[in-house]
Amino acid sequence: MSRHTELAARIRARERVLGYWITLDSPVSTERIARSGYDYVALDAQHGLFSYEGMLRGITAIDAGGAAVPWVRVEANDPTYIGKALDAGASGVIVPLVDDAAQAAAAVASAKYPPLGRRSYGPMRSALRVGPKPADSNDTTLVFAMIETPEGLANVAAICATPGLDGVYVGPSDLCIAVGGAFPNDPAVAEEFEAALVTVREAAAAAGVAAGIHTAAGAQAAQRLAEGYTFATVSSDLTHLEQAAKDHLAAATATSATAGDATGY
Repeated sequence: MSRHTELAARIRARERVLGYWITLDSPVSTERIARSGYDYVALDAQHGLFSYEGMLRGITAIDAGGAAVPWVRVEANDPTYIGKALDAGASGVIVPLVDDAAQAAAAVASAKYPPLGRRSYGPMRSALRVGPKPADSNDTTLVFAMIETPEGLANVAAICATPGLDGVYVGPSDLCIAVGGAFPNDPAVAEEFEAALVTVREAAAAAGVAAGIHTAAGAQAAQRLAEGYTFATVSSDLTHLEQAAKDHLAAATATSATAGDATGY
């Protein structure tokens, strides 16, 4: 069983899964992250700082790591964007801004070959690892609907019940704004936000599909998994790059100089 097929089975069994988020067009660092032990590495084609070519390089880098599985948060709920991500080698797509069951069904149709959907056959790179027979690709390909709008939250039960949908994925920044926040992590709506997270995970559990969420750090990922989410993504490469640089600068400026013969090598 390939790692793509194995992860699909784990997601559908609602086992705990951990992933990482990529926003930079940096294949070398993406490959290193993909080798670090995460189950999946997701490329952010919606807000990430890369083109289609960058997405293709990122997926190739993840595959080169030989451990994690590549997913893509696509630009929009559109057959072209979903098909291009899957043809490039992604075995899972996270579809943003899904408001209702009809939109969730459209996302599934775009990701599945007939008779389950309307994906056009052209697995230019994905055939190396996913499929290539349509039925096998359909079995391996994962589809997630993002819950991040007022409409999506209101319709989450119906979205979760969509045939062929493997799970839902919380975009916490937009969901916070959706429940009345003035900005992401607005403390004024902390209770409403937490209540929304309960609503999403309970709807997923009732439908028997996976419940995923983006988190700011590993400790928060552990918290959300303990609460009942089944998979979680940890932060992102750009965020961690900036944090590490700031932390080391603070440490360097807060301590006295070392002995003159210290070289740092």
